[in-house]
Amino acid sequence: MSIIQSIILGIVQGVGEFLPISSSAHLVLVPYLFGWEESGLAFDVALHFGTLLAVLAIFFKDWWNLFVGAVRKVTKKEDSTENKMFWYLVIATIPGALVGFILDDVIENVFRKQIWLIALALAVMGVLIYVGDKWASKHYKKETTFDKISLKQAFIVGCSQALAVIPGFSRSGTTILTGRLMGISKEAVTKFTFLLSVPIIFGATILKVGDLTFSIEVVVGVLTSFVVGVLSIKFLLSYIKKHDFSVFAFYRVILALIVFVKLIFF
Repeated sequence: MSIIQSIILGIVQGVGEFLPISSSAHLVLVPYLFGWEESGLAFDVALHFGTLLAVLAIFFKDWWNLFVGAVRKVTKKEDSTENKMFWYLVIATIPGALVGFILDDVIENVFRKQIWLIALALAVMGVLIYVGDKWASKHYKKETTFDKISLKQAFIVGCSQALAVIPGFSRSGTTILTGRLMGISKEAVTKFTFLLSVPIIFGATILKVGDLTFSIEVVVGVLTSFVVGVLSIKFLLSYIKKHDFSVFAFYRVILALIVFVKLIFF
């Protein structure tokens, strides 16, 4: 892998991790479409670590407050929104973490090898995101804010995260869609999704760090995904204040069609 390729893949990861378009699908499809050698799951996880740093950079204060709230509950018996949300995020992480751990070999050797499956997942989730977001906007007159998210909502969002083991479904895409279908506001479910990414990416990094060979390409890719990840988070948080998720749904379907054309005719 060249430095240029690692930069491009770092950009792909930084954009795809936070926008609901599936970074894992793009990390497989970009090498496929350009005829590059596949980077492998370990390198992809390294790029995910870069985006983990991006989330921590943007939401460090939020995570610190959540942690402090949990500690105060234990030490001083103080109830708080921060304590509640800390444990909700912990509980929401468990389903996706278990599925990812159990299906680790299947993800590496089956899901990532099936280009048609990745394209299909992109298209299907694209349609679902479009329809689901439109339905939620019309159906719910009063949407749930971040501090009002319930344990049931948090757990179901966490369960939906498990679908992201198949590249193309998208961790952020599935969690945002699920949250919207349960009446959580765009801003609230996006923030919850970003916070939820921290433990799951951290766990995946720990799981794969032993398989990774450190090199200048890896370092460049991680730094690139970090910088682009910060920009992507800021972009999406600003974008959803005035727009819905339609543009991402259209993009997913168009990319899936391009991949199917290449599969069938080339």
